[in-house]
Amino acid sequence: MILYPAIDLKDGQCVRLLRGEMSAATVFGDDPAAQAAAFVAAGCQWLHLVDLNGAFAGRPVNAAAVEAILARVDVPCQLGGGIRDMATIEAWLDKGLARVILGTVAVENPDLVRQAARAFPGRVAVGIDARKGFVATRGWAEETRVQAVDLARQFEDAGVAALIYTDIDRDGAMQGPNIEATAALARAVAIPVIASGGVARMADLLALRDTGVIAGAISGRALYDGAIDLAAALAALG
Repeated sequence: MILYPAIDLKDGQCVRLLRGEMSAATVFGDDPAAQAAAFVAAGCQWLHLVDLNGAFAGRPVNAAAVEAILARVDVPCQLGGGIRDMATIEAWLDKGLARVILGTVAVENPDLVRQAARAFPGRVAVGIDARKGFVATRGWAEETRVQAVDLARQFEDAGVAALIYTDIDRDGAMQGPNIEATAALARAVAIPVIASGGVARMADLLALRDTGVIAGAISGRALYDGAIDLAAALAALG
């Protein structure tokens, strides 16, 4: 199981939100590229980046910070937030991102996801963010009546590289991930599923791994707070 350290970007800074609330942001640093380099120095194989302002604006906002990270590190990076058209997808991949994450458009324009996955094999992931099993979009500000598993199944034959499943109620809350729901989603589809939201301690990572069906896990606040030692976690999962 791959561990993805998270760098969430708001106004050019590294932050973590509580359950997706922009007003509940904790700033962990004002040099995202330096934070990325520290994660890489600890041994990570991937980085997970989120343009939080972009998710609300519907277009890239923290591009300068993302570009600085890409210039600083040599591990693959995936990015979500504000990527809603083919031109933006192409631009980010041209700048060196390994993978783009499409969330809102997966609900609003699923054909774009399929088109992008065909055009860029292995480089398009779908972000599925849910409250109580129902998908939320546009920076988690809008609720839908689409069930997470139904959305996932829509892309079963699309060639997407991964699904990033976030339980919004757990995100940033340090209360443990929703292992049951994440594992159920992973069993419902053949697409690799990456767990996001709520990872608070080493035991959470091991429990996700031990399901045998979850391909990756994203951790942010627990790494910044020191609740999880990144190097130790990578060694244990490796």
